[in-house]
Amino acid sequence: MNNDFRKWRCRYCGEIYDEAQGLPEEGLAPGTRFEDVPDDWICPSCGALKTDFELIG
Repeated sequence: MNNDFRKWRCRYCGEIYDEAQGLPEEGLAPGTRFEDVPDDWICPSCGALKTDFELIG
């Protein structure tokens, strides 16, 4: 397992995007790096923009 995956949190609702897990239901396979997430992707919980996510680890 690669331990350099990061986690990102939505500033508005707290939704976590974990690169290791991805979001398969959103079309983001496990291992998808945040920088590889499309720029027009929005938070599945609140609709915030990708730019509204902050690195947490």
